Amino acid sequence: MTKTRNYKQMKFVIKLITALSISLLFIGCNSSNKPAKGFEDEIFVVADSIEYSKFKDVLDSTFEKIIYTPQPEKIFTLKRINPSQIEKYKRRKNIIIAAPLNSGSQTSQFISAVVDSVVEKKLAKDQNFIVYKENLWARNQLVAVLSASSIQNLRSKILQNSDDLLYAFQKFSDKRLFNSLYKAKYEQKGIEGKFLRDYGWIIYMQVDYHLALNKPEDNFVWLRRAPGSNMERWIFIHWIENATPEYLNEDSIKVIRNRITKKYYLTSDNLGYVVVAEDYFTINEVNFNGRYALFTQGLWDLNIKGMGGPFVNYVFYDEDTRRLYMLDGSIFAPKYYKRNLIQQMDVTLQSFQTENEITEERKRELLNAIED
Repeated sequence: MTKTRNYKQMKFVIKLITALSISLLFIGCNSSNKPAKGFEDEIFVVADSIEYSKFKDVLDSTFEKIIYTPQPEKIFTLKRINPSQIEKYKRRKNIIIAAPLNSGSQTSQFISAVVDSVVEKKLAKDQNFIVYKENLWARNQLVAVLSASSIQNLRSKILQNSDDLLYAFQKFSDKRLFNSLYKAKYEQKGIEGKFLRDYGWIIYMQVDYHLALNKPEDNFVWLRRAPGSNMERWIFIHWIENATPEYLNEDSIKVIRNRITKKYYLTSDNLGYVVVAEDYFTINEVNFNGRYALFTQGLWDLNIKGMGGPFVNYVFYDEDTRRLYMLDGSIFAPKYYKRNLIQQMDVTLQSFQTENEITEERKRELLNAIED
């Protein structure tokens, strides 16, 4: 899924650790054992209506960014609720509580009641300080408190920390989604074990994916889900041996992807093949499991037209093996909104690990599952 992914993320991680380490962030609030509920792409904003109207535009620009699949879809949808409705909505997955301090509004009074004086002073004085609280009222829930000394300073804080805010909710949503997708009993450990044995890497393979192509001569593996249906998903893993980090650029990504898809992503009559579409191609620097990587989102198309859809792609260089890896996920679902499908694909790609990242116990488990 599209993300504001760059090295501001590293700055965000430091801020998040600081925020979460402060004790007594919420006085008298206890997390629930009940799981958070609702849609991944909804964020409920607790705010008074008049105050909300004065910073709604900057929240919208932060969270309701548009992605093209190719139809326009929002990354998140914001829904305002009154402070009096907190009890009704407090188990939702994503919540923001926003108000200036000491404004006299219900939300402002609520913030003052649930954070201690040290945190309140930090919210007022530090333009980069945001309170993030996990599992406050429900399991796997993220709550953020946005506050400042005035409406204008609150607007400035949201704008100044826009990338960090979006990243925080996206990463927590990814974590939540992976926990829901990963089920050991539905994992194809035997195939994962073969990837580990033969190629030195694994990727989580759900039971409803199948191994469509395995081409060791081209360092190419293709996984497919629901082929021939109106909701297909394709994943490929490709790697280049004895590579260099010089491949980490936009032109190389397009060339490598088009070369692979021209050879393997063909129509049934072999007359058409998949190419990177010219529109809505974006690329960002990211941290992929501790490595510098390039994250690309774009649209794929046929050279003869007639089909198309979104794709997400990670490319990184692994110093231990001197390999350049390309992990790619595509979707063909013309009758459906695809925002959540893209996120599922993204989360699956993020499950990729090289042999050096896997514990010995996990290696034994997967290798023992191989059925030759």
